[in-house]
Formats: sequence, C-alpha cells, structure tokens
Amino acid sequence: MLVAIVSSLGAPLIPTIAAVDHVSMSSAQWSLTVTMLVGAIATPTMGRLGDGPHRRKVILTGLAAVLVGSVLAALPLGFGALIAGRALQGLGIGLTPLAMATARDALPPERSRSAVATLSLTAAAGIGLGYPVTGLLAEYFGLYAGFWFAAIAAAVALAAAIVVLPPSPQRPAHRLDVLGAALLAGGMAGLLFALTQGGHWGWSSARLLVLAVVSVLLLVGWVAHELRTPHPLVDVRLVRDPVVLAANLTAVVGGVAMYLLMSLVTRFVQTPTSAGYGFGASVVVTGLVLVPFSAGSLLAGRLVRVLSRTVPLARLLPLGCLISLVAVLSFVFARHSLWQVFVTMALAGLGIGITVSVMPALIVSAVPAQETGSAMSFNHVVKYIGYSTGSALSAVVLQAHTAAGQALPSNDGYRSAGLLACAVWVATALVSYLLIRSRRGGTRTVLTAGKQKPAEQAGAGPLPPQAGGPRHTSVDR
Repeated sequence: MLVAIVSSLGAPLIPTIAAVDHVSMSSAQWSLTVTMLVGAIATPTMGRLGDGPHRRKVILTGLAAVLVGSVLAALPLGFGALIAGRALQGLGIGLTPLAMATARDALPPERSRSAVATLSLTAAAGIGLGYPVTGLLAEYFGLYAGFWFAAIAAAVALAAAIVVLPPSPQRPAHRLDVLGAALLAGGMAGLLFALTQGGHWGWSSARLLVLAVVSVLLLVGWVAHELRTPHPLVDVRLVRDPVVLAANLTAVVGGVAMYLLMSLVTRFVQTPTSAGYGFGASVVVTGLVLVPFSAGSLLAGRLVRVLSRTVPLARLLPLGCLISLVAVLSFVFARHSLWQVFVTMALAGLGIGITVSVMPALIVSAVPAQETGSAMSFNHVVKYIGYSTGSALSAVVLQAHTAAGQALPSNDGYRSAGLLACAVWVATALVSYLLIRSRRGGTRTVLTAGKQKPAEQAGAGPLPPQAGGPRHTSVDR
C-alpha cells in the first residue's frame, strides 16, 4: 500500500508542483521521472541484497529511506528538496518483490499463494484509491499534504515491519554488483537528462551529443560487465530467448507509451479552458480520471484467467498492445468531453493489465527454474526504465509545442504525443507477435496451482513462482 501511495503522488500533482515551486512543466515532470528511475535501479539492487541473510535489514532500511524522502518532499524547502525526496521515495518500489519473497519464505505454501495475491491486489487497488485521495489532500490542504500523508504511511509501515517482519533466511550472501548498479544508474540518468534538456540546449548542441554518447557507452559497458561478472545485478543472457525478449521489449516500450499517455492525460484535463482545450479540472478530478485505469487493470487480471483456458498466453501479449493502441487513439481523436477521457483510461488499464498479467507467465515458461528470479528481475528493471522514459518524453514533446513566452503547449502537442504513442504500440504489438511466432515449437502456457488439474487452474493469476505464485508449465501447442 505504501508503494501505491508513493506512485500516486506523481502524475496528478505535476501542474501543481510547477505552480507552487515556480518551475516549468518539463522540470516539474522530474518529480515523477526520478521516482521511476530510482525504482528501476533500486529494485535489482535491493533484490540482490535482500536475497540472503540481510533481507530484514534491507526492508527496514528501504522503509526508513521512504520515510525520510516523504518528510523531505513535504517540507517547503524548494524544488531541489522535493526532487531529492521523490528520489528517496523511489527506493520503496524495490520493496514489493521483497515483501512477496518474505511471504513465500515465511508462510506455508497454501497461505503464501493467497498472501502474494493479496499483495498484488493491494498494489493495484491502492494506486486507484491513492490518486483521488492524494488529489483531495492537495486540493484542500495544499501540495505538501500529500507528502505528509505518505510520511505517516511510511512511519506506520516501518513500525509494523519492525514488529512482525520475520528473521532473514539463512542463505549465502553474494557480493553486490556495485559497478553494475553504477553503470546502469549513470547511463539511464544521463540519457533521460539529455532527453529533457534537448529543447533548451538544442538537439545538435555539442554538450547534448557528448552527454548522449557517454550515456550510451555507459549502458553498453553495463551490458558487457553483466555478461562477465559471476554474480550480475541482472542476468542479461536470459534475453536471448525470443519469448523472453518479446516480454521485455513489451515491458520497456509499452512502459514508455503507458506513462506517455498517463502524463498527457493528467496535464490535459488540468489545462484551463481559456487555453482553447482542456477542462480546467481540479487535482481531485484528475485523480478520479485515473481510477478507471486501475479498475481496468484489475478487470484484465480476471479476463486473462478466463482467456488462458482456451487461448495461448503468447497471443494475449499482442492483444494487450492493440487494446492499448485503441486507448491512445481514443485520446487523440476523442478528448472533447471528460467522459471520453474516463473511457480512454479504462481502455488503457485493460490493455496494460493484460500485458502485465501475461509477461510473468511467458517468462517463467521460457527459462529454467533456477533462472526465474533473474529473468523476472530484468523484466522489472526494463519496465521501470520504460516508465521513466515515457514520463520524460511527454515533457519533451509538449515543451516542443510550447511557444516562446507561453506556459502551456498548443493542442497539437497532445495530438503529436498521442500519435507517437500510437506508433510505439503498433511497433510493440508487431515485434512481440513476430518474436513469439519465431520460437520453434511455440508454447502454450498453462497455469497450475497446488494439486489441482491444469484445466481447473488455467485461470489462476500469472504470478511469478519466486514470489509464491502458482507454478507455470509449458505444454506443446
């Protein structure tokens, strides 16, 4: 629930942050981007640290960091302190896999499955609830009230964890890949900063090109390092399988399109009607606009359970991309009324929910059991890389359509950004379909749980087994 609260403090509050801290909208967008960027880097790092005898210490340290970050963001110390606080809050994203791993290790199998399902449901439903709650707090008590709310939640979670968290599992600890974490952080941060500064520096300026080249070299060095080190932060070798590659490409590219749309919608509905578009909606209404997204995601989980009984999950991955494409098209061509935006977000939640539900099962069916943890870790990393990139890209496109001396972009900026997201989804659907089809002797993933028959459990939610979810088996198509 704490992770859901931290996530919901992002997109709806960006216009308010820009107004309160007197910064541009593109700069305010970093209050969302930095959280996702830190989450992408922190998740595998915390996973490695928490996979052995230090898990309890890692979880408590992560909760303490979220508490400090929430307080720092809540104090009126300026935009720099807010960004630093949001970066510390991003460490909380790495807590969800550790919580699932704890449930798997500390509870009997029959209880761990339901506990992990509850954790997943809490995260999804919590975000849908968090958007309007944080919007309500910001509307009536000011911008910083939402961050104080997160601080209180972090303090409660930390106190509860101190009391009930079981001892760490007695497993050998591997050396942390510090160099790998540093290369990934430097490369991603450099690319995102170059992306957001292109409009200010000039896309052909020397310093922008140097920064972009250095960032790419850092990421290339990260891949080379991960291939050589005995205990990599993320095992990139697993991407060679076409199914795993399809799932990861969908995660990163689909993540770009997802947060591109979410950032566009939250800015569009809050734009004053005097601009010639927008609805001048309050932060509360903006939060409510995002509730259908969470509802659609929850519905998608049930839909995947039903469809997986007769349809191979590999075919559902392109289907989720196409539904997401329809959602973006509806925003591009039908955003004249607020109810149309609600429909758009419901469709987006349905499409994203299908792809997110299918990806873990596809990955588990394609890799050896002992490599499942590394494969899922890599998928989590690329997903949040996509989120942070999409958040930054939305600010870049809208800034490019903002006239000199103006605070708001033109309506064409939203159209251009939406069409860009459409192109991303078309490419993602096509690539995922071709990659999965290219795998010789394609697979049909059947989800099983406990001792029940596969046909009876084909609708079980596709949870990664390392998190206590149902087992996945590959059956010849």
